[in-house]
Amino acid sequence: MSVAFTKEEDSEAAAANLPDRPISPHPNLVTAKGLAALDHALGEAQKAYAAAQALGSVSTDRTAMARATRDLRYFSARRGSAQLVQPTGPEDQVLFGRRVTVEREDGRTQSFQIVGEDEADPALGAISYISPLARAVLSKQVGDVVTVGGTEVEIMAVDRASL
Repeated sequence: MSVAFTKEEDSEAAAANLPDRPISPHPNLVTAKGLAALDHALGEAQKAYAAAQALGSVSTDRTAMARATRDLRYFSARRGSAQLVQPTGPEDQVLFGRRVTVEREDGRTQSFQIVGEDEADPALGAISYISPLARAVLSKQVGDVVTVGGTEVEIMAVDRASL
């Protein structure tokens, strides 16, 4: 057997043994949109798994089966642990799922929605509830000032919002 053939086989075997996607130790809180996104991702993972099985023997494309199996395990676990949270409380209180506008010490304003870990996307204005900024403002109200990363921010507005 040639050395090249052995190395190719070894790299395929390594690719087929993908590590599991890490699952957060924090509660899996989700908004309604986050829950819908998890349902969609789980459905896509199920389709990918079925497609990988339909392609034939596992040895034909071990990496596709490994990816599909890994994603199916991850999204099944995340969907199974998902806890839908609907904000209930005073309209001016910062709660999970609400959009918050803060003003920084230098006068800049920032708006973001507090969401679950899987749906967080800072580029879209969605931050995880376990982020330092979210933790600092949760349960506070309009007009409150909190310290985050050594600087103060004032809560200017709280809105029911969705991405």
